[in-house]
Amino acid sequence: MAGRHAQRPEHLSRGSAAQSVALHRKGATEWFSAVDELRKFLASVRWKNAQHQRFSQIVTHPEAPDEDVPVAQPHEKPMGFFMHLEELRWTLIKCALAYVIFASLIGVYLKEFNHVLMWPLEMVKASKPGFALDLKSIGIAEAFGIAFQVCLLGALAPAAPFMIYFVGRFVAPALSAKEMRMVIPGGLAGLILFLMGASFGFFFLTPKTIETALDLNELLGFGVPNWTPASYYSILTWLVLGVGLGFEFPLLIVLLVYLGLLSTAFLKKYRRHAIVVILILSAIITPTTDFVTMGLFAVPLYVLFELAILAGMVIERRRMKNAQG
Repeated sequence: MAGRHAQRPEHLSRGSAAQSVALHRKGATEWFSAVDELRKFLASVRWKNAQHQRFSQIVTHPEAPDEDVPVAQPHEKPMGFFMHLEELRWTLIKCALAYVIFASLIGVYLKEFNHVLMWPLEMVKASKPGFALDLKSIGIAEAFGIAFQVCLLGALAPAAPFMIYFVGRFVAPALSAKEMRMVIPGGLAGLILFLMGASFGFFFLTPKTIETALDLNELLGFGVPNWTPASYYSILTWLVLGVGLGFEFPLLIVLLVYLGLLSTAFLKKYRRHAIVVILILSAIITPTTDFVTMGLFAVPLYVLFELAILAGMVIERRRMKNAQG
C-alpha cells in the first residue's frame, strides 16, 4: 500500500504536466490564429482603403495642389545631383546646336541676309536721292568682322524660342503651380515684345537715325558722308537688339505685380520718377546722342509703361476677387 501511494503522485504529476502542455499548445494555437485573423483583417482594410482612394481619384475631383509647392510630374523619377548636371549639360548642348544651326544657315545665305539688313539704308537712299550713301570698307579685316557679326548676332533672334523652350523644360520640375501658370504666357509676351521692339528699331528708328545724321551733316557743312560697314552695322545692332530688349521692361513690371512684389499704387505714385528712368534707359540704349532718336524710343516705352499699369490693375482686381470668393 505504501508503494502504491508512493507511485501515485508521480503518475498524477505526469498527467497534469501533459495536460498543462496541451493547454499551452492549444492557447498558443488559438493566439496565433487570432493574430493571423487580425493580420488578414487589417490587410483587407488597407486594400479597401487603397481601392477607395483610387476610385475617388478617378471619379471625384482631387484637391487643388499647393501653388507654392513644385509640381511633380508622374512620369518623372527622382534625380540626383550628377543626373541634374547631366541634364543641364544636354540642355546647354541643345541650345548651342540650335544657335549653331541658325548661324550656319545665315552664313550659307549671307548675301541674301545682308540684303535684308541693308533695307533701312536703302529706304533712306530712296527718300534722299541727292546723297551718295554707299558704304566703303577701310580695312582688310573689316569684311570678315562684319560677316561674323551678322552670323553670330543674326542667329540670336531665330534661335531664342528654341533656347527658351529647352531651358524651360529643364527648370519646369522645380517650378510651383503658380509659377508654371505664368511661364507660357510670360514667355510668349516676352517674345512678342522683343519682336515688336526689334521691328520698331529696324523699320523706324534706324532710318530716322540715318536721316537725322544726314541732316546734321548738311547743316554743319561736312559734305558727303563716308560711312563704313562697321559703323552702319554697329548702329543697326544697337537699335534692333537694344530696343528689342528695352521693350521687355513693361513685362518685368507686370511679373513683379503678379508676384506681389510691386503694386500699381506705387507705380502711379512714382510715375514722374518712371519717366526719368525711361529717358535714362533710352539714352543708354540708343547709340546716338541726339534727342530725336532718344525721344522716338522713349515715347513707346512710356506707352508700354502705362499699359503695364493697366495690366497690373487687372491682376490685382482678379486677386482681390479670388480672395473674397
